[in-house]
Amino acid sequence: MNGAIFFSGKYGSTEQYAKWISEATGLPVFDIKDPMADPSKYEYVILGSSILYFKLTIRKWIRANLSKLQGRTKILFSVSGAGESDKLNRWVADSLPSEFASKIEHVALRGKLDHSKVSWWVRQILWMGSLMNPDPQASKDERHGFDHVDKNSIQPIIKLVKQFNDTEVPAS
Repeated sequence: MNGAIFFSGKYGSTEQYAKWISEATGLPVFDIKDPMADPSKYEYVILGSSILYFKLTIRKWIRANLSKLQGRTKILFSVSGAGESDKLNRWVADSLPSEFASKIEHVALRGKLDHSKVSWWVRQILWMGSLMNPDPQASKDERHGFDHVDKNSIQPIIKLVKQFNDTEVPAS
């Protein structure tokens, strides 16, 4: 089976993960802004997306390319500060058409937050959010930033790709 990686990111973590997955699998990688980013050419796709304001940044591209994504095996990796949780799974589900969301493998990856790369307004929103966050570590991370990007965390995706590639396609 042939596949490709399509990603949407804001500050670099999602792109870094996409490149690491590409290096480990040999799959081509496309920023969704690239006009050559055509999922219809592949039997399976890996979709990578940052989460901003509780939504996937790739959601509009997915909706625009829904017909090209139908019938393909799909992996989605989301990148955020949240980590695997019910709340994160709700954000992902709320960002996608329900039929699409039910047919993807989702892998949550941790990102980074560098306050020097976000606007003053975003820093203010993060500060206000940190005051209401019941998790002390998450509250601290929102105020001061964090870097949880870890190359080893892509292993579940690499394992899924290996399974896809080991699947025999019956001859017609």
